Formats: sequence, structure tokens, C-alpha cells
Amino acid sequence: MTSITDDRRNAVELSIGGMTCASCANRIERRLNKLEGVTATVNYATEKAKVTFPEGVDAEQLISEVEKAGYTAALPAPPKSDAATAEQEPEDELRPLRSRLITSVTLAVPVIAMAMIPPLQFTNWQWMSLVLAAPVVVYAGWPFHKAAWTNLRHGAATMDTLISIGTIAALGWSLWALFFGSAGTPGMTHPFAFTIERSDGSGNIYLEAAAGVTAFILAGRYFEARSKRRAGAALRALLELGAKDVAVLRDGVETRIPSDQLAVGDTFVVRPGEKIATDGVIVEGTSAVDASMLTGESVPVEVRPGDAVTGATVNAGGRLVVRATRVGADTQLAQMAKLVEEAQTGKAQVQRLADRISGIFVPIVIALALGTLGFWLGTGDGVGAAFTAAVAVLIIACPCALGLATPTALLVGTGRGAQLGILIKGPEVLESTRRIDTVVLDKTGTVTEGRMTLVGVHLAEGEDETEVLRLAGALEHASEHPIAQAVAKGAVARVGELPAAEDFANVEGLGVQGIVEGHAVLVGRPRLLEEWSQHLTSDLERALHAAQAGGRTAVAVGWDGKARAVLVVADVIKPTSAEAIAQLRALGLTPVLLTGDNEAVARTVAAEVGIDEVIAEVLPSDKVDVVKELQSEGKVVAMVGDGVNDAAALAQADLGLAMGTGTDAAIEASDLTLVRGDLRVAADAIRLSRRTLGTIKGNLFWAFAYNVAALPLAALGLLNPMIAGAAMAFSSVFVVSNSLRLRRFK
Repeated sequence: MTSITDDRRNAVELSIGGMTCASCANRIERRLNKLEGVTATVNYATEKAKVTFPEGVDAEQLISEVEKAGYTAALPAPPKSDAATAEQEPEDELRPLRSRLITSVTLAVPVIAMAMIPPLQFTNWQWMSLVLAAPVVVYAGWPFHKAAWTNLRHGAATMDTLISIGTIAALGWSLWALFFGSAGTPGMTHPFAFTIERSDGSGNIYLEAAAGVTAFILAGRYFEARSKRRAGAALRALLELGAKDVAVLRDGVETRIPSDQLAVGDTFVVRPGEKIATDGVIVEGTSAVDASMLTGESVPVEVRPGDAVTGATVNAGGRLVVRATRVGADTQLAQMAKLVEEAQTGKAQVQRLADRISGIFVPIVIALALGTLGFWLGTGDGVGAAFTAAVAVLIIACPCALGLATPTALLVGTGRGAQLGILIKGPEVLESTRRIDTVVLDKTGTVTEGRMTLVGVHLAEGEDETEVLRLAGALEHASEHPIAQAVAKGAVARVGELPAAEDFANVEGLGVQGIVEGHAVLVGRPRLLEEWSQHLTSDLERALHAAQAGGRTAVAVGWDGKARAVLVVADVIKPTSAEAIAQLRALGLTPVLLTGDNEAVARTVAAEVGIDEVIAEVLPSDKVDVVKELQSEGKVVAMVGDGVNDAAALAQADLGLAMGTGTDAAIEASDLTLVRGDLRVAADAIRLSRRTLGTIKGNLFWAFAYNVAALPLAALGLLNPMIAGAAMAFSSVFVVSNSLRLRRFK
């Protein structure tokens, strides 16, 4: 019964409005999770809620539940086709905040200056302070008061409750002192002090605290909002890479349509300099394609009919006709964007901890403020001193920094990763990278190129290499076999255009034969040549055995009654693999080579790249067992692979890294996807993940240590409310700027 219910679960992503801190996100999350069968994750930084819900619950019900909690919720708006509109939208979100910030700073600076610099305290300066400070607290601080009132109506308290109570209390006290105390007397002066003097407080005003705190916190909020926009820029950039329109071929006629109207199977034309509209296969034409925006590779890739191309890459050469194979959400670009967004809206365990703490933090702080007020009143130190200490407690405790510690670092880290071709699938991945000590590397396609290449030509005495390659390459060109294709491509690369082959025939299990330029050519196993009485010379025999001993494939070439050469084909090691292994070792990891190939081949490859530990002749189904065995020995394992046969092992490993050049199955099963087929990116990915995790922990430590250290100071009356507000706002700005340092990761 359960499985049926699970199969019928729906998922939706809601855009949430009105959140001002992690406590808000925590409240919405708790509210949604109370609904039967609903699982919700709310992220303050991205202002989104990912919700899965059973049949019988609809999106309107979820939106209504969020609204009951005092916030707004909406289904995400469809993407705008007009890039300019999309560009302007985040700007509009910041405008009201910016105008409040400018107002508060303009008016608060003279208020603070007069309070801090006694020579500026002219006669009746305190009334000027009231005129300037009141709009700051009431107008600029309105979002805090509105949110606090909403929270109060729902029986909750958040960070805004602290700010609102703190600033209103400071303003209220100042009004009382001015109108009913001695603070309104002409000629009153108010010296600035870091510590609180014991007095009845009737001669003190705290307008600089109310105005200063509002301005500082608004500045923090503004920079938070701006950083959220900048951190999400990588995702927006990915989504904007695609072509906007495309020339489709319909009955031989080109018609321009928006690229989102393309269907699988459509053929479309890509002219030089244009972006390829979607993933497809080349039907006609040859060209060079610049894929640097997706892979980071600066050298364009040569393509010809039959080659696959990726949407959003640029046609750098000739005219191409492409058949669409994947459109919309299935394209590589869309999947990359989806992976980035999933990582950015996910939550690590450290984030859940921060959410929980800020959720219970506010009531404790309010209780502490009341306790501080009661304690100071009880000691007979006067209402003013008691009130000042209580206000300081309320202001210093705002958990802004706590709520931002994880999401900002995660946003910037995953965004930077996307730019470098590293897609972090989920934030919990970051935690895994810290503990990894062993990295298992699949050989084919990961350490090696994963395709056969002509690596050696051994000639019988008196033979010409160009002639051998022309005739052998021409015959192999007609075959679909990977080894034949490797020989043909190698021949084209070395001698240029090849002649045509006639009477081509495939000899099952032995090789191929045919006529090229009047010669009866044979290419294949030595046995095929022997059947035509063409025996290898002793030199060719030695070359053949040496190649086989090194795990390479050797094919014999003969024509007109004589064996002429031995061609050696191998899956060559990627030029960057040895450097990548050295980088992984430098990170404290032990590399292990895992392959289904024989021991000799594996040892040769391992020796060339600097790997000591080799596990060879492993069946695809047994790769997962190898990972389990290493884990049972107490090792924390990362696995790097690219094939369908690696998918189970990638999922089993503590950290799975898939080469983006590999299969969809491998990419789906992995935690990190390396867009380029370059193993060095694996080392970069682990470094970036560790750096991001380090930033999160640094942010959390700062937020915790700061609150823990400052609260007792405030409660003891040793902290002026204005200094408290400045310090609190600074902690938020520190967390955001610390996270933004990740954008400089190389």
C-alpha cells in the first residue's frame, strides 16, 4: 500500500515571500510538515520551498498554509522570454529596501554624530535628534515592525521581533525622557560612552541607538539581498546560455521559430557563429564547435556527420544541419541548471542545526531581556540602567548571521562550481568530501581516453609507412569496428585523404580484406594473413608480442603475398591524468585503479600515472562490491567513473564523482558531476567542496561565538545598544563577504 502512495506523490517548488531570517524559514517548514504526508524543505537564501505531497493535497492548500503562517507563497512564474525583463526583476526587489536604507543612513548619521560628539550638542539638539530619528524607526524600520506584528498574531517570535522591540523600546524610552523626564531641558548634554553609567535614565535618550540599529540592520539586509542575487548569478547565466531562436528545416525550407518550440527529431540549420539550439546529432556538414561555455575547454572540437553536439555551444566553422535528440528539460544545459538549483535549494545538516537554533533562540532571548530588566530593577540601579541593558540584549541577539551562515556559502560555492564545470548535486556532499581518504578511479574513460587510438606502426624491412597507412587505413575506413576506426582515424591524421576500397569483406573474428589501388589488402589477426601464406617476419613477431604484453592491441597488415607491418592500437592515457593523480595525493587521498581489464594492462596504466594500488579483472557487477570491501576496511571512499557499469559503485561510494563526458546513468548516480572529461577537475571539486564546507563552519562559528560572547556582556549592562546594533549588523556583513570569497576560487 505504501509503495502506491509513494508512487503518487507530487512535488512542487513554491516561491516564498516575507521571510526575514532563518527562523521564518523554520516556521514555514514546521507548518507545512504538520500536514499529513507532506515533506517540505524551506531555504531562506533562495526564498524557495521544495514540497512533496500525496494525492488529496493540492498546491493551493500548501499556499494557504504558508499564508496562515503570515508569509506569501506562489507557484514559480513561467520563465520570461524577454531577457531585459528578467534582468530588471531582481533590481525592483531591491529598490524599496535601498530607499529605506538611504533614508535611514541620511537621517541616522547626524543623530549618531550629535550623540557621540559632545561639541555638536547645541541647545535643544535632543529635539532635532527626535525629528531625525522618528522617521528612521517608523518608516525605515517598518518592515521589521510589520513582520513582528505578523509573528505576534501567529504566536511566534523571530529576529524581527527582537529588532522591532529593541528599536521601539529605545524610541519609547527617549520620548518618555524628553517629555516627562529631564532629557528635554534646554542645554542638556549626553556624553557618548562604551559602558553604561548607573543612573535613573530620565536624563538619557537612546535615539542614536534606535536610529543607528535600524540603519545598520537595513545595511546588512541590503547586502544580504544583493549577495543572494550575485550568488544565484551562475544559475541564471546557465539558463541564459541557450539560443533564443532557431532555423528549422521543414520540407527543405528554413523557418525561424523560438528554440523552445523545437521537437525531438526536428532538423535545424546552424550557421557559423550561431549557437546550437539544442542537443542533437550532426546530419550534414563539418565544423569546429566551441564548447568552452559548458566545458571550460578553450580548443574547439572538430565535428562531422554522426557526431553528437550539445545545445548552447557555438558553431565556429562551417554550416551544420543537426537533428534534435533532446529538447527542453532533457538537454545537457537544462540538466546542469537543474543540478545547480537542486544543490542551492537543498540543506546540509549544519543548516538544519542553525535553523533549529534560531527557531528557539528568539523566545530565550526575550526571556533573557526580561530577566535582565528584572535583575537590574531588583538591584536598585534605576530604570534607565535596567532598560539600557535589556535593550542591548534584544539588539545583540538577532540571529541574522546564523541564518545566513550556510545558505550564502552554499549559494556562492555551488555557483562557482558550475562556472568551473563542477556540479555539486546536494549540500550533504560537502560534508562527505572532508572525510574522504581513498579515491577509486575507473580506468576506461576516466584515467584513459576511453577510445582506441593508433599509437604505433612497426614496418617490415623496406616498407614505407605512408603506403602502409594509406592502404590499411582505406580498408579499415569501411569497417565499423572500434579498432578499425582507430586505425582509419590515425591514418587520416598522419597521411591525409585515403583512397577508396573495393570488394570489401569482413572475415568474422579475424579481420577485413579488400582491393585498394589494385592491391589485395588484408588487415587483422596474424592468422588471417597466414591463411593467405603471408607470415610475419621475426621483427614483426617481436613487435606484436611486445604490444600484447603491454596490454595493447596489435593488427597485422599485408598485401600482394607479403606481411608488411604491425599496427598497434591502445586506449591512451589522458594527458592530464598523471597531474590529476599527483593533485589527489596532495589532498591526502590514496588513489586505487579499478578496471575490468587484465592485470598487465592495468599495471602499465597505473605505473604511467603514479598509482600503486591496482584492482584488475573486475566484472562490472562486482565494482560495487570492491567499494563495499574498502568501506568495510574503515576507508571513506570516493569513486570516479563515467559508464553505466560504474553507476552502482558511484551510488555506493561515500562520494561519487561522474565524468560529464560519461553516461546519464553514471551522472544520475553520482554526487558531483565533472562537466569536462578531465580528471584534474576531480581534485578541484574536492578542494572547492572542502573550501565551501570550511566557509560554512567558519560562518557558523562566527555567528555562535558572537552571540554567546555578546549576550552576557549585554545582560551585565556593559554594552551600549548602539554598539550592539553595529556589531550585529557587522556579523551579517562578515558572513556574506566571507562567503563571497568563494567566488575567487581557482
